[in-house]
Amino acid sequence: MGNHGCARARYGAAVNAARSAGDPLLTAYQVGSRAQFEAHAGNGVQALNLAVRARRVLCGRSPAVAEAWLSSIEALGHAAAGDRRSADEAFDRSRKAVEGLPGRQESPPWPWVFSFTAEKVAAHRVTCGAWLGLPDWVLSGDVEALAIGHAKQRVLLLLDIAAGHLAAGRVEGAFAVATRALEAGLRYRSGRIVERVRALRRSLALSSPPRVVRDFNERLHGVYL
Repeated sequence: MGNHGCARARYGAAVNAARSAGDPLLTAYQVGSRAQFEAHAGNGVQALNLAVRARRVLCGRSPAVAEAWLSSIEALGHAAAGDRRSADEAFDRSRKAVEGLPGRQESPPWPWVFSFTAEKVAAHRVTCGAWLGLPDWVLSGDVEALAIGHAKQRVLLLLDIAAGHLAAGRVEGAFAVATRALEAGLRYRSGRIVERVRALRRSLALSSPPRVVRDFNERLHGVYL
């Protein structure tokens, strides 16, 4: 919904509940989830500080899936802070940890109720590439095949792909993808998606935009979600 204040309050409640449960892995998971949220909100330093807290909770005794996931979140934090080199190093750690995971990961250790795969590492790298303005991170290979997870996550990745097209100077391609994302955001009534769409449009300043951008402007005008 894009309500950051409410989201932070819920994350705080989740962290407190995890601490009360006395389970370090659950606590690290909740703190790491808050770190991921802050990275996506553009607060790179705070995201990295939270990732450090999550690692302290684990005391170096984390399963490989936790290491893979947390390293990817650290990469998001570095990218949000504009540090390409550190983000790349964090992705190297994440990929190495994924290589140590069981092939099918049918039963990831609780509280990880999802598998964490090389494809998810690659999807996070696409997001970081969009934030850093690196089209070579975003547009390599069949990036749309990385649009996994729940429906809204897939739409957000589409917007990262659109940002990669913009960084490469492919304006028409960017707004063709962004139009798909906007329609999905309206269908799901997702304030977060629509605000990301608006941010993408604000990132382009052209005195004479092409037709696809003008059509996009007309569609976006009057959207109050």
